[in-house]
Amino acid sequence: MIDFTSVELPKISTHQVGNKLRDEGIKISSDEVYIDNGDTKALLLKYFLSPFTGNETFNFHNPTELGLNAIYTFSKRIFDDPSQFQQNSIEIAKHLYEASTHPKVSGGELSVCLLNNCVLNGVSGNAIGLFKSEVKDVFLKFEPTTNSNFRIKHENGVNIGKLDKGCIIFNAEMETGFQVFIIDSNKANDTQYWKEDFLSIRPSSDNYHQTKSFLSITKDYVTKQLAEEFEVSKADQIDLLNRSVDYFKTHETFDKETFENEVFTHPEMIKSFRSYDEQFRSASEMELSDNFEISSHAVKKQARVFKKILKLDKNFDIYIHGSKDLIEKGVENDGRKFYKIYYTEEV
Repeated sequence: MIDFTSVELPKISTHQVGNKLRDEGIKISSDEVYIDNGDTKALLLKYFLSPFTGNETFNFHNPTELGLNAIYTFSKRIFDDPSQFQQNSIEIAKHLYEASTHPKVSGGELSVCLLNNCVLNGVSGNAIGLFKSEVKDVFLKFEPTTNSNFRIKHENGVNIGKLDKGCIIFNAEMETGFQVFIIDSNKANDTQYWKEDFLSIRPSSDNYHQTKSFLSITKDYVTKQLAEEFEVSKADQIDLLNRSVDYFKTHETFDKETFENEVFTHPEMIKSFRSYDEQFRSASEMELSDNFEISSHAVKKQARVFKKILKLDKNFDIYIHGSKDLIEKGVENDGRKFYKIYYTEEV
């Protein structure tokens, strides 16, 4: 989906942005950064761009009016007039500082970049990159001296193998909030301020999002709601999760009615699932279609979080990958519970 093979970096500006809650302040760079070393620029581009795989797309969003989204507006100004790059990079840094109010937000360097020759879905164009470096590593340096010896010292710096936070804004689909891709390696510790408070984005209504969202709804229904309405065992729940994923793996297009009949089969369970689906969409303000092309990338990613393990006390974990017909549940005369497992051969 994304190709950075021929990417160019004509403009970059870096600002120091602290945590506003701790009153750490902000240090604005007076001008763009000049990089005269080709190797340094290549390493910088690798650090910024290599984490982006291009599977999940977002759009800038504002509940009142798209133009009120700050990063959308600053990005549009840069795309419209690149000569205004520096001033708008300053405005972006100021906006990040205003959004950095959670106590766990770390200060760091924000680099705003103009990127040319970026290819998205086969179309070449320009993009804007926002990259924040927060975590510093210690590096040892071994330097030869003039007397055939070595000097060993250390320096603090950024590990180019791990980008803390990043956002690439492609100059495409401006009317719907541009096409945006993000990286956030520390979202669990700062309540996603990068995605929500700073960028204010929401998933695009594409096939990837549709597939991911419907699998999430199904997983939540089976694991949280199903047992409250029906008498089902853990093995039954795992079987439903397996059948859900199998549907998405074996079909190219999704049809909600077909999915319900193949996975849940029973009319009462289908009715229950539809009710849960409607409530889930309404509460989360999701816009989903009942028919769409299935994204194999989304299926692969979501399948990892579908737990297929049946845990029995602290003694056994049973991984269930196939049909529930091969596992039988029962109770002995003395009250001990058991599962009987059928198989053809040991592997």
